[in-house]
Amino acid sequence: MIIQKIRQKNPLIHCITNYVVANFQANGLLAIGASPVMADGNDEVEEMVKISSSLLINIGTLNDTMKKSMLLAGKRANALGIPVMLDPVGAGATNYRKQAVQYLLEEIQFAAIRCNIGELAAIAHVEWQQKGVDSGTGSISVEDEAKKVAKLYQCIVIVTGEKDFITDGNQQQWIAGGNAQMTEVTGTGCLLSAICCAAYVADQQPYHQLAEILKLYKQIAEQAAASTQYIGDFQIAVLNELGRLSKGGEQ
Repeated sequence: MIIQKIRQKNPLIHCITNYVVANFQANGLLAIGASPVMADGNDEVEEMVKISSSLLINIGTLNDTMKKSMLLAGKRANALGIPVMLDPVGAGATNYRKQAVQYLLEEIQFAAIRCNIGELAAIAHVEWQQKGVDSGTGSISVEDEAKKVAKLYQCIVIVTGEKDFITDGNQQQWIAGGNAQMTEVTGTGCLLSAICCAAYVADQQPYHQLAEILKLYKQIAEQAAASTQYIGDFQIAVLNELGRLSKGGEQ
């Protein structure tokens, strides 16, 4: 299992992320045996990314200072061959976010993008009504637009939701399963992006590794929901399942 390979490799995951989810992301990475670091200061991000295994750029609480840090870290990671993942949280909610995401996509070579359907629509310039950082409503062909984005930016695109879709522009697949309680706890998608960063560098076949992680995360949601009664316990159960499976527990 790829989650066990992550524990064996113990990658350092540099997260430039939002303050709503930083603690949950860090704990989730620790649960699978990765090492998180949440450095976003302009004066240190280039030095920090230099010693990291991969970089996550998450725009959930975006501001101008953080945008500069993202650019500095992303360009440095590109120069060093360190994979960068984008989580374009709420990309279509405001013009500021939409323009920032477009700028980052133009300036940084991303290895993968992990988004919801509304964020995909914003990146693909499809008409959509995003509800804050939630996916919102509209009409879009996920397969077609995700493949276009993957080819345009030469990266893997993951679109998560009731069913997940992953493509590199050539290969593609849908992944079913999961539990709706994942949408009732903040940060579960952001944590998945961080885990994808770890999975990407855990072996030599990133597309297949990411697809395996998506399947596993769906199963974790199901198990966490089955073993808890209240939503506050669900978040803890997700962390517990991550830790259990990464240490060789049965699926």
